[in-house]
Amino acid sequence: MTRVPYLDVPATARWVARRGPERVIGDLTDALERDFRRWPELETRPRLASHSRDGVIELMPAADAATFGFKLVNGHPRNPSRGYQTVTAMGMLVDVHNGYPSFVAEMTILTALRTAATSALAARYLAPRDSRVLALVGCGAQAEFQALGMRAGLGIERLRVFDVDPAATAKLERNAKGLGFDVTVCTDAGEAARGADVVTTCTADKRNATVLSDRDVVAGQHLNAIGGDCPGKTELEPATLQRASVFVEHEEQTRIEGEIQNQPADFPVTELWRVVAGEVPGRLSADELTIFDSVGFGVEDFTALRFVHDDLLGDGTAPDELLQWLDLIAEPDDPKDLFSLVADADLTGLTRA
Repeated sequence: MTRVPYLDVPATARWVARRGPERVIGDLTDALERDFRRWPELETRPRLASHSRDGVIELMPAADAATFGFKLVNGHPRNPSRGYQTVTAMGMLVDVHNGYPSFVAEMTILTALRTAATSALAARYLAPRDSRVLALVGCGAQAEFQALGMRAGLGIERLRVFDVDPAATAKLERNAKGLGFDVTVCTDAGEAARGADVVTTCTADKRNATVLSDRDVVAGQHLNAIGGDCPGKTELEPATLQRASVFVEHEEQTRIEGEIQNQPADFPVTELWRVVAGEVPGRLSADELTIFDSVGFGVEDFTALRFVHDDLLGDGTAPDELLQWLDLIAEPDDPKDLFSLVADADLTGLTRA
């Protein structure tokens, strides 16, 4: 039988630790840049989202001529209070020529990496030159990855951080100092944003909220607004958007889920891939306020899955020691005789009901 390589959570953690998380995010940023440049060649569509009172479960697909990929992911803001992760995910790559799965992976850690890499890619084209100070409004599971992505992409050295949860703030301060950052803990989001070149908002509260007030956002900054990612969930005041140049991943999806969901249908936005591909400019002046209204998009997961697959298996050598192998593909001797697998099944050791 054809076996499918599988990367589980412990193996993903070891892979990231072996390569170094900052290097992984930096290399993944470059991989995303390559895929954004060929965006018109990719099959892109908004994700399928199933909303409930507890959260959302989403299916996020993307493809090129050779490979189809998808991620299954949730977003449940109240999960930490119940002992669960806010976000957990898995993904799969499939060979287009025969429809067989070719790679299966956890994507909880990979989602954190690709989200940081996407923010770093946007900042590469939109942030002020010589940015050195990052404000993190929200110190949860994504925060350390965002900091590393901005250091890899921009050379960020100093962090100004705030979270309504003191334990999350203390966690980030401890981890970030261990990673070599100069960390200032702030008393509110406005204090964190003031004096920062780049501001990342990343909160989980599932409602239209003002996480960062317009009065605290100054001309010349770049904002990565990555927490507003479903209908009814935002982080910025509308006035901030109205005085900024706003960039998005996929306009059709972002108008439903992003910060622009409360703006008129003709509110102007630019898809980031067009900037990366050189079709339109990014930041135009030193005093321009830029916003990356990021909701997460299937192309980013497609890139991340292919990136880790190629890193582990791309050179054709013996299978990496981090991988497991799954028998997911049914292959009877006669392709039309699927029943033979049941008829010939080995029942040794099984107790009949």
